[in-house]
Amino acid sequence: MDTFQPSTYFHIFNHANGDEDLFRTQGNYRYFLQQYHKHIDKIADTYSFCLMPNHFHLLVRIKPVEELILHLPGFKNLEGVSNLLSKQFSNFFNGYTKAFNKMYDRRGSLFLKNFKKKSIVTENYLIDCILYIHLNPVKHGFTLDPKDWEWSSFHNFHQERAKVLNVLFGNEKKYFQSHDDKRKSFTDYAKLESYFLD
Repeated sequence: MDTFQPSTYFHIFNHANGDEDLFRTQGNYRYFLQQYHKHIDKIADTYSFCLMPNHFHLLVRIKPVEELILHLPGFKNLEGVSNLLSKQFSNFFNGYTKAFNKMYDRRGSLFLKNFKKKSIVTENYLIDCILYIHLNPVKHGFTLDPKDWEWSSFHNFHQERAKVLNVLFGNEKKYFQSHDDKRKSFTDYAKLESYFLD
C-alpha cells in the first residue's frame, strides 16, 4: 500500500472483522463521523465518504506540510510523516472500537488489522473514486439508488465541493448524470450476475 504524503489524495477503506458490523444503529454512524472529524480534520480534507454496515470508504486529501506542522506535534521532517498520519487514523479507529466494545459489551478488534490506503495520482482515477465511493451501497445491494443512502457525501458533494465538482464533472447536472450512468451499469451487472448464478 502507498505511504501517506502531504498534499496528496488517498482512497482509504476498511472492513469489519469477520461477519460483524461496524454500525448497528444510527447512533453508531453519527458517533463514527463525529470522532472522525475530531481526529482527521486537522490532517486531511475529506472529499467523499460512504459508511455501510460492515465497511467504509473515504476520499481524503492530506493537508500541505505547513498545516501538518501546526497539527502534528511530533512532526520533524517529511521522512516520518507517513507514520504520524497513519497513527492519527489508527488512534481514530482504536477510539471508535473502544467505545463500540463498551456499548455492546464485546472484546477484541472491530476492524481488519490494517486499513487500506491508495494514492490517487490522475484526474480520471479521482473521478472514478468519487463515483465508486458514492455508488458502493448500490454495488453491495444496500440500496438501489445512492440518493437513498443516508451515510454518504453524495447528497452534499455538489454544494461543499463545488469547485472540485466543476473541474472534474463540468457542472452539477453532469455530476448527477455520471452517477446515474454508472448506477445503471451496476444494475445491469447485477441482473447478469443473477441470471448466470441462479
